[in-house]
Amino acid sequence: MCRHGPGRALALAASLLLAALLAGCGAGGLAPVDSRDGYGPAPPGYYRIRPGDTLSEIAERKRIRMRTLAGWNGLGPPYVIVAGDLLRVEPPDGRSSPVRSVAQRSAGRSSTPQRARTVKTVARTSAAAAGADAASSGISWVWPVQGKVRQGFRSGDRTRQGVRIGVAEGTPVGAAADGTVVYSGSGLKGYGNLIIVKHNARYLSAYGFNRELLAREGDRVKRGQRVAVAGRAANGEGLLHFEIRRNGVAVDPLRFLPPSR
Repeated sequence: MCRHGPGRALALAASLLLAALLAGCGAGGLAPVDSRDGYGPAPPGYYRIRPGDTLSEIAERKRIRMRTLAGWNGLGPPYVIVAGDLLRVEPPDGRSSPVRSVAQRSAGRSSTPQRARTVKTVARTSAAAAGADAASSGISWVWPVQGKVRQGFRSGDRTRQGVRIGVAEGTPVGAAADGTVVYSGSGLKGYGNLIIVKHNARYLSAYGFNRELLAREGDRVKRGQRVAVAGRAANGEGLLHFEIRRNGVAVDPLRFLPPSR
């Protein structure tokens, strides 16, 4: 999920929304890992990711630059890694065992059959579930903007890791809860101008498709405080992309946000 966040060192993650879903996107830090057990020892040249690991910490232990380690494994901000996965910790030389990298394993999890298995689960999410997980998070959440949800969350679908809320371009975007801005920039493909806020050791939230970013990395923000100005998605529609990530794994934001806005 982590100690730092993307931008200067993403914690979590987480992620993310990932997933941290994050001191810098350019220097180090990352979303914590999702826990999965039952894997054997790592082959030569690889490291088996353990629960609680972050990419920056592994890089420090192995005495490898974090950016170099990320490049060997096809990872980009917010550098989400998963417990149980194999991480290449030696330079690719063509002689290593043919094991799947972190990026390949992640891509495999989002295959079409997996998406099909999750559709029914999403369909069972009803209005009654709205805010159901807010209390257990220990965080008081609010909606970042007022608007209709144009696209919902779908577990296992990497294209639907959050919700997209219809808004007029120029609408102020507020922090969904108190926290620290751990990323403010446009370096994460598919999110446009992005803000990521770390709320505690487990949770972060992400705000994408912004026209303007008002908060900087390291800023402490209060719930409802303006952190950005809403913009448009690639199709020209006024939207805010919003994610909540727990321990680096995207979760349905509607289960944390209050039922009414």
